[in-house]
Amino acid sequence: MIKFLDLQQINKRFETEFQQKFQQFLNSGHYILGTEVETFETDFANYCGTKFCLGTSNGLDALTLIFKAYLELGILKPGDQVMLPANTFFASILSVIHSGLHPIFIEPERDTFNISVKDIEKQLTPHVKAIMVVHLYGQLANMEVINQLAEKHKLLVIEDAAQAHGAVFNSEFKIQDSELINQKAGNLGHAAAFSFYPSKNLGALGDGGAITTNDIVLFETIKKLRNYGSDKKYEYQLKGFNNRLDEVQAMFLNVKLKYLDADNEKRQIIAKRYLSDISTNKIALPFYDGSKNHVFHLFVVIVKDRENFVSYLKKQDIETLIHYPIPPHKQKALVSFNHLSLPVTENIHETVVSLPMSPVMTEQEVSKVINAINSY
Repeated sequence: MIKFLDLQQINKRFETEFQQKFQQFLNSGHYILGTEVETFETDFANYCGTKFCLGTSNGLDALTLIFKAYLELGILKPGDQVMLPANTFFASILSVIHSGLHPIFIEPERDTFNISVKDIEKQLTPHVKAIMVVHLYGQLANMEVINQLAEKHKLLVIEDAAQAHGAVFNSEFKIQDSELINQKAGNLGHAAAFSFYPSKNLGALGDGGAITTNDIVLFETIKKLRNYGSDKKYEYQLKGFNNRLDEVQAMFLNVKLKYLDADNEKRQIIAKRYLSDISTNKIALPFYDGSKNHVFHLFVVIVKDRENFVSYLKKQDIETLIHYPIPPHKQKALVSFNHLSLPVTENIHETVVSLPMSPVMTEQEVSKVINAINSY
């Protein structure tokens, strides 16, 4: 069986380093917000090209803390509208709702699966105060145009970069006070949230997340909010939360961060093989310009008869997954949005299939997937 994602094999590569780090952790006697978290925050900020990084308990908490901080600072107000792609993972929407804000669902582009700039422009009203951009499946959204639009209308731009660790924007332009060329996900808006769920390109061995930003006031506010609202023990400036990155997970992330670019490159090589060698007209392949702006957290194809296709590949000992079977606005939890008609989003959710993709796939396994699909 070719697994969709073999986490055991992915992490086995780092077993010796994990064990050495864990022994150091045990000997340190410092288990909350210690040197491992500090090291990771410094190194991940440097990696993304931002001034600041804060480790959090998971990706949902990272997004929610960003919105809570903007509310605390008075930059956002309860009930303000936040635009976000309608075909995103459910956590993106939860972060908006849990913050007392109102989501506005925007259709995606069919070729990239990312938020449609045209649809953003169509639905803009004075009530919209922020755009949440989700770099879905690992491909950067059209950030240059989105940032220009946001600047024109004085909107916040929040990146949900949970699937895009290391994706590089291949253009030269200025975002806020940064003039870097080839900026990465996490440094393409006012603030960004990452998830380090184990299956991510940079995955922990449990839950974890992070926030990156160049805004020192936002940084200081979130730093308090994630730690009960405190910046000094037993003194509380804000009504905060317990959303800290665990020291053990930071330890694992410190090991794996060094290998992230190499692993992303392997994913891109596999994606290029899929794109060049899959020749059947029964499936539609994703758009990819061949650059580093897509790190292929997922390789997602469109198939009309999805159930039959998935069943066929299973018989060929090839595991697939569906990201995601039900659109957020049709979920029971969001009954007040069930009336919405979003045909592009709904069609995507009915037809997407994710093929095996990981940095430990062998050439033979990739060939088997390609040959099986071409024989479908």
